[in-house]
Amino acid sequence: MDAIDIIVTKRGGGRLSAEQIDWVVDAYTRGLVADEQMSSLAMAILLNGMTRGEISAWTEAMIRSGDRMDWSGLDRPTTDKHSTGGVGDKITLPLAPTVAACGAAVPQLSGRGLGHTGGTLDKLESIPGWRAALSTDEMLRVLRSTGAVVCAAGTGLAPADRKLYALRDVTGTVESIPLIASSIMSKKIAEGTGALVLDVKVGSGAFMKSVADARELAETMVAIGADHSVRTVALLTAMDQPLGRAVGNAVEVAESVEVLSGGGPEDVVELTVTLAREMLAAAGLQGGKDPAEALRDGSAMDVWRRMISAQGGDPEAKLPVAAESHEVSAPATGVLTRLDAYGVGLAAWRLGAGRARKEDPVSAGAGIICHAKPGDRVTAGQPLLTLYADDPSRFERALQALDGAVEVGTGGAPDLLPLIIDRIG
Repeated sequence: MDAIDIIVTKRGGGRLSAEQIDWVVDAYTRGLVADEQMSSLAMAILLNGMTRGEISAWTEAMIRSGDRMDWSGLDRPTTDKHSTGGVGDKITLPLAPTVAACGAAVPQLSGRGLGHTGGTLDKLESIPGWRAALSTDEMLRVLRSTGAVVCAAGTGLAPADRKLYALRDVTGTVESIPLIASSIMSKKIAEGTGALVLDVKVGSGAFMKSVADARELAETMVAIGADHSVRTVALLTAMDQPLGRAVGNAVEVAESVEVLSGGGPEDVVELTVTLAREMLAAAGLQGGKDPAEALRDGSAMDVWRRMISAQGGDPEAKLPVAAESHEVSAPATGVLTRLDAYGVGLAAWRLGAGRARKEDPVSAGAGIICHAKPGDRVTAGQPLLTLYADDPSRFERALQALDGAVEVGTGGAPDLLPLIIDRIG
């Protein structure tokens, strides 16, 4: 095999064989193919695409580059969820214990936030004592005792993807749908889950801005799941406004606990229940306890407390609160027609809730509370947003990010995407 031949084949719009894909992914992982060569191949894939067979083979090669987890020793079926990321997307927190309370096991390997999108691990690390790094044996122990675990992926899981992802980030090839799909699915399949539900976000605060692009990504990932015998379903969901009312780390944990207590914002509850039902159905557990009942009767909260405690956290501890706050008032009286997810996410990032580089620290208490959502009537001067930061000098740049993100009109309700746009699979 020769890297140049493979690059030229894809550059010319040709189809790569499974053998070529196996070789180039393995050789790149082991350092035998240079970054410059893999950059050229990634650009050729971005420009010319891949067939379903190529994408499936690429995903399999990345899975084989590392470990594959096995949960067959559990006494209940496994099911997992992956979100493509958004603003205020704390759904994993109430979702994992809810699904576990209904009879499934949820081995959830999650990530940290980067840029305007939040990270599940950053949110959970705002809970005193909670730890993200678990060995496989520890994960199994938590799963057996609680039914759900949320933790960081180890370095042995799809190392080819980790190396290629960093390269795509600096070579303008992040947007390739075949590479996005295989990146997500290689890690999720290597996790060893028996069923997978994908939450593909659409809108200004999402990676996919259009329904058409999100649908293409969802269809590609569902096909990869089918090719690897993992029952996979995808929902396209709205991310044109923040999900829920809290955006940040500790503030999103607090909102998640509200949902687990039987309350919380309607959109967070609706998406949690919808995804939970899909996860249970994919695991073959439809017809049993309903997720909405698990939230009402306290059984989901019981699992949450055990899950947090099993990973060293104190579910009763007070959450961190930022030292400083600043209110943003409604500019006029009327109907809030726009609360742009990207602008709010960018502001939360600038307040300290997110990071620009993977190694940057985050503030547990920084974030934003939205007192109104699009469609609500507001009065000039009433609090619209409360910004939280440890350092008051951060407010100025956060307010700049919100410039144009908030609009109040005198007409009727705004034209918004439905929360659940479509289902694929």
